[in-house]
Amino acid sequence: MKWDKLLEIVGNEPVFSSSILMAGDVSAQDVRRQLSRWVKSGRIIRLRRGLYALAEPFRKLEPHPFLLANAMKPASYVSRQSALAFYGLIPEYTPVVTSVTTGRPERLETELGTFFFSHVKKSWFTGYQKVEVSPGQLAFLAIPEKSLLDLIYLTPGADELDYLNELRLQSFARLDRGVLIKIARSSRSPKLIRATENIRRLYGEEEHWEK
Repeated sequence: MKWDKLLEIVGNEPVFSSSILMAGDVSAQDVRRQLSRWVKSGRIIRLRRGLYALAEPFRKLEPHPFLLANAMKPASYVSRQSALAFYGLIPEYTPVVTSVTTGRPERLETELGTFFFSHVKKSWFTGYQKVEVSPGQLAFLAIPEKSLLDLIYLTPGADELDYLNELRLQSFARLDRGVLIKIARSSRSPKLIRATENIRRLYGEEEHWEK
């Protein structure tokens, strides 16, 4: 495969799989060999086995970190600190993209960022939606209430008043108290139910906290 042909096929894609290059009368071995050469020459970036992105200045679209996270582990959605920061619920910038998955936990270091995947049971793999995170780029992202509960669920001691206070939660108009309580109760987790009570104690009088 020639370089111009690759750009013709994936030039408008923020990320691409090697499988889309295997269509037609091509040698899979030759395609893999050529991809390896382009990685070594710095023309493309290998994110993980079979998944690539064009390197600058060849890419037309800057891949959003959330889209990359979804692509690197398909059975996952972005949540916890990354989603909370996206929604403006916490003030901190989060350099590591945090996701949850039903697969094994994993931390991936790539040229385009660091990605951390936490394992959850299948029954807790809910409360996410597809969101346009950048023009033309969609990613699976936990809803605001589930993002907060995922963080509490996966963090030891996160239901305690001190931890919740240190989060410095803000932009309460983005949180629906009813949804938060419903998800916590449906989990039947004493920790999450206790956390919602402590959130109410800390922020229940906030004028922007939805009734």
